[in-house]
This record gives sequence, structure tokens and C-alpha cells, in this order.
Amino acid sequence: MTSTEQLKTYVDTWWSSIQDLLALLEELSEGEWDLPTDLPGWDVRAIASHVAHLEGITAGAPHEQAEVPESPHITSPMGQFTEIGVLTRREAAPESIIDEIRRYTAVRHEQLLASPPEDPAAPAQGVFGAIGWTTGKLLRNRPLDVWLHEQDIRRATGRPGNLDTPGALHTADYLLEGVGFVLAKKAGADPGCTVVVEVEGHAPYAFTVTREGKGIPVIDPANAPTVTLSTDRETYVLLAGGRASADPTKVTITGDTTLGGKIVENLNITP
Repeated sequence: MTSTEQLKTYVDTWWSSIQDLLALLEELSEGEWDLPTDLPGWDVRAIASHVAHLEGITAGAPHEQAEVPESPHITSPMGQFTEIGVLTRREAAPESIIDEIRRYTAVRHEQLLASPPEDPAAPAQGVFGAIGWTTGKLLRNRPLDVWLHEQDIRRATGRPGNLDTPGALHTADYLLEGVGFVLAKKAGADPGCTVVVEVEGHAPYAFTVTREGKGIPVIDPANAPTVTLSTDRETYVLLAGGRASADPTKVTITGDTTLGGKIVENLNITP
């Protein structure tokens, strides 16, 4: 697959994930917009507002400003930034937030169709480029963000589903790529240690630790890896996404159970 084709795949996956999110939001009753989610400090309205904010930014909407108060769930500059969209829409009607998402994403989709991105290494436009993101990173991250938040809302409102969509496959594969960092840095595995992660519906992912202490992918893992982790897609995404409803006991650990436990405990790799 060429770089242009890969970027188009990201765009198509984002667009289908947006349609799924919009369909879900339109089902919700007014009271469901106030339900708490897995994300500390955020209810359903906050998640929808966050999506509207970021999609507006990518589509060229005016810059938003808000006084962000200190709060236990805001722990980084990125957290302060994403809170702005939540605060500026706190009193907005659900229909208004849905309309924002629909309008902004339609504009962005038309832009991407009219001028398809070709260079993943090119700086992303606007604020994302200002923080060092490339076009490839932005386009790859948007379907992950949208699908994860669709799932947050589904759990909060008792509407499970959409675990086999393009967004679901994209997100799980994306998050699986981060296990090497967890193995080497967060779990502190020794050089030569190898982990194989088997997530239902995906090819196995394998990583080892180099002599320099870096976690790297392994194409042909050893017949007897140090540890093997096996689980279903939803469980893996909840763990790697740092969601409150994640259940580590749903991961089967074979081999070095101590190391495996450390990996599972530190699997959260989202900002």
C-alpha cells in the first residue's frame, strides 16, 4: 500500500467512525447526555463536545478560549486544551453539538476529497502542526479518538456494539503497536525478553527488548516467548485506552506471569 493509499484508508475509517458516532448521539435521550463515562470528570455531553471541538479545529473553525479551572482529571497541557471545548459547550443543547460535529466533519471530508493528502510526513495544518504532528499522525489519530469515544458513550448509556467496524479494527491495531514500549519501559523487562499479544480478530503482535533497553517489534518471535497475553478486542482496547471499566482478569497470561502482570497493569498507552 502506498502512502497516499494509506492516508486515504485513515480518512475513510475516520469518516465511517464519525457516521457511527452521529447515529449513536441521535439515539440518546436528553437525560442520557448527563450520564458519567469511564473518563474522569467527563459525562456524555463532555465527550460529544470534545469531538465537536477537535473536528472544528481540523476544519478551520475559529479558535476557542475558556478559563480552565484546576481539576483532578486535568493533568497535562493537552488535558487543559481539550477541556476548552467541553467548557464552551457546557450549556449547549444536544442538537447543537450534534449539528456542529456534522457540519465540521462534512467540511473537512470535502477538503480531504478535493485535495487528498499525499505526504504523511508533511506538517499537519493548524494547531496540530504547531505541536509537531505530521499529517499522517493526525489522520491516523482521528479515527482512534472518535471510535474510542463512541465506545465510551455506548458503555455509559448501555448500548454495546460496533466492535467489528473499521474504526474498531484500526484502533485495536494502533494500540497493539504500543506494547513494545510497555514491555521495555513501563514493565521494565530485561533485554532479550519477548512478549506475544494475541487479541481475538487480529494477527499476533510480538515484541522484544534490545540490549539498549528499547522495545521493538519481532517478525518471527521465538517458539517460547517469555510471556504471552491473550484476550478479546474489547478488553484489550479498554486496558490500552486506560478506561475505568477495564478488567485485567480477562487477560490470559502464559509464561512469566509476573512480567505478564506488570505489562497488563501498565498497558494504558493513551494520553
